[in-house]
Amino acid sequence: MSQPPKRPARPHPRKSAPAAKPRPPASKGELHPRNRHQGRYDFPALIASSPELAQFVIVNPYGKESIDFANPEAVKVFNRALLKQFYGIEHWDIPAGYLCPPIPGRADYIHALADLLAADAGGEIPRGAQVRVLDVGSGANCIYPLLGQREYGWRFLGSEVDATALAAARTIVQANGLERAIELRQQPQAQHIFHGLLQADERFELSLCNPPFHSSAEEATQGSQRKWKNLGKLDPKRKLPLLNFGGQSSELWCEGGEIAFIRRMINESREVAPQVLWFTSLVSKGGNLQQIERALHKSGAAEVRTVSMAQGQKQSRFVAWTFHSAEQRVAWLRQRQAAQG
Repeated sequence: MSQPPKRPARPHPRKSAPAAKPRPPASKGELHPRNRHQGRYDFPALIASSPELAQFVIVNPYGKESIDFANPEAVKVFNRALLKQFYGIEHWDIPAGYLCPPIPGRADYIHALADLLAADAGGEIPRGAQVRVLDVGSGANCIYPLLGQREYGWRFLGSEVDATALAAARTIVQANGLERAIELRQQPQAQHIFHGLLQADERFELSLCNPPFHSSAEEATQGSQRKWKNLGKLDPKRKLPLLNFGGQSSELWCEGGEIAFIRRMINESREVAPQVLWFTSLVSKGGNLQQIERALHKSGAAEVRTVSMAQGQKQSRFVAWTFHSAEQRVAWLRQRQAAQG
């Protein structure tokens, strides 16, 4: 099997990344130690790499260079510049109205998942194409496969129910020559997550998911309005979008909200338990954790973990569960490592 492509050189050399160790709960604003997006953005460097960004740079109310996050086109061009400078992704675009993800937070999830695997591998992060990851709901932006492949050389299968989003993601993959590293597959039954998606002989070290958080379009809009409220007070002249970072219905809401979606994921995970080492999902609302953890323990999972993360003013977390014992997980990863060697 061919080796994964080398990572692009970083524009700003950093000290060697620390060895993977269990992380304490994240403090507000504290990104993962291996996250490339520490500190303020270097806008001159970003503009030098992506000149189109220059027209969107503003001075915020604190006198610092930034972009207008109320402008969807500015956010998209900013993301494109970040992906190019930090990850060597030369071509990235999404259709109007689709979710444009905040990259530092998405990168934190990837790095925390690497730590999750490392805990079963003697502290060493499993890297390379032998590690296979399932991204539930890749979206038009395909962000998790791009970041995970660039950071760790992992191979991805992204699932998606939206045909337009799937086509956009495939365009990104093909434009960057990543067809061998990232496969995209349509989930033919929108009411299912794992059922009917996987082939019998497929094995994945991880599954990840950014589920639809809200229970309705109205709830999604109200959530975005709350997020923009402080920004609107700082600059009353600014016209704010209805949805923070955009998003289609399948990306933002579903009947019953994230509780219902994650419960469905838990139920279906038992069906494919032998094929996936660790299942994980972001949980937007901390108040939902108790119900989710209760459902996980009822599912018969061998182990359940909640991992805290933080990006700027936002506190986030994901839940992880496995149906494999610690001994079985160690043996699984050793077998993968032997196959790669």
